[in-house]
Amino acid sequence: MTAAITELQQSLLLSWLGDFTVMQDHSWPLQDTTVLQVAAPDGQEYIVKASTTSHHIRREIAAYSRGLPGLHGRVPTLKHASPEAGLLVTGYLSGTLVAGTSSESDPRTYREAGVLLSRMHLPAGTSRSYSSALAARTGSLIQRAHGLLPRETHSRLQEALDSLEPGPAALVTTHGDYQPRNWLDDDGLIKVIDFGRAELRPWVHDLVRLSHQQLLAQPMLAAAFHEGLGRVVTTEEEHHLWTMENLNQSVGTVVWAHDVGDAVFERQGVEMVTRVLDGFLPLEG
Repeated sequence: MTAAITELQQSLLLSWLGDFTVMQDHSWPLQDTTVLQVAAPDGQEYIVKASTTSHHIRREIAAYSRGLPGLHGRVPTLKHASPEAGLLVTGYLSGTLVAGTSSESDPRTYREAGVLLSRMHLPAGTSRSYSSALAARTGSLIQRAHGLLPRETHSRLQEALDSLEPGPAALVTTHGDYQPRNWLDDDGLIKVIDFGRAELRPWVHDLVRLSHQQLLAQPMLAAAFHEGLGRVVTTEEEHHLWTMENLNQSVGTVVWAHDVGDAVFERQGVEMVTRVLDGFLPLEG
């Protein structure tokens, strides 16, 4: 057993699964969550996620608790959870991570990923505070980005944020990190994992990272994904939210990557900021 699992967490796991065996450690570098693939005495395999500091555990538990109808077999099934202990167990999903494989450049992958996301985006009401809260968080990130961006770019970021008028936002159940590193390919069947960043947000939130990475300058992949998803930005409200989500995630990438010392990811964040300020709005119909 890894030293990252506390005695309380290990005790809970033993009560839930019995005398299990660790098969593989799937933990990501620079993350504060331990992710283990384990086998129970009855031969069933599970994924264990444990952390005493990460809020992602509670987010993932909440996402499963809200329910993901229409996605059975395509997303993990929650088996056991303790928010207080920072611990959850899901069933193991077979498949190979799409990131870094030939599937990552296959339009069929993106068409199916778009379909799955459309099923995931269940309406969750309208919020009159989401946009103003997002603007406040983005403003704070812009302040923290002092010295990390050229002075002119930094000024343009603040001006772009100030030009947006926060209004009501239609919310859905978003994944929060929807990209190939969280997709599995099981002989052509695409599945989705890792709901640690799931939350109720506007639907456009889930498309920011993809639009700046795999779909960037890849019209075939972008067309396939949007065919599966079945929607583009059409209203003024969606336009403002799409712009604000891009501002938030781009400058957030710069700040987070700098804080953890990931120079490559920080440069990607700077490039994201530049594209957003230059009018990067590929979702608009």
